[in-house]
Amino acid sequence: MKIRVILPTIVDTFNEEVQAEFAHYVDDATEVQVRHLDYGPASVEGEYDEALCVPNLLEKAIEAQSEGCEGVISLCFADPGVKAAREAVNIPVVGAGESSMLFASMLARSFSVVTVLPNVIPMIENVSKTLGVQSKLASIRYVNIPVLDLVDKEKMKEALFAEMVKALVEDKAHALVLGCTGMTGVARELQDQLREHGYDVPVIDPSFAAATILKGLIAMGMKQSRLTYMSPTEKARTFR
Repeated sequence: MKIRVILPTIVDTFNEEVQAEFAHYVDDATEVQVRHLDYGPASVEGEYDEALCVPNLLEKAIEAQSEGCEGVISLCFADPGVKAAREAVNIPVVGAGESSMLFASMLARSFSVVTVLPNVIPMIENVSKTLGVQSKLASIRYVNIPVLDLVDKEKMKEALFAEMVKALVEDKAHALVLGCTGMTGVARELQDQLREHGYDVPVIDPSFAAATILKGLIAMGMKQSRLTYMSPTEKARTFR
């Protein structure tokens, strides 16, 4: 199995970390290829950034299919370009936001997302609406740390834990979702920390969730429905 993970940013800050993390998500028979964009934003922190990242992300998804990949992950919680890529390629395409919310909806009657900045809250709300799980979304909280500053793991974990407790106590969430794919490698530690404080709830890593769902779709021989995601009509198109 060969999958392509596309980071919808022009920086390679998280490439090595993502490659190392995904090694824990898949078995030795699965090859994970991590790619970032050639042009677009340095991070996705709003609708403007998302719009800028989609053209090259689509090019990268088409390239992945042509190079023999069996599935694609758009590795951003806002799921940029996922629907368009599903039309453009004949291999399964999944987003990190939708994948983690599906797991949260299955495991609990309500869940909260803890993300980076207030700028992305409307985008996360839109993902929940499209996915049909808005009624289970208890709240969206944020740690007020920009994506590119998430390299400070201790600061991130401290802020996440504080907001997670508020989500459980004040918002009545029964599960928690990390609302940015830059929040890698901390879900299990936070889950254990919460349990030590009396909160036995799942903490879902969006990257792990996306990898798990994509592996399942490939193993089942499935991709997106062509009744929902129809192939693009033939016409002239230019990207850049």
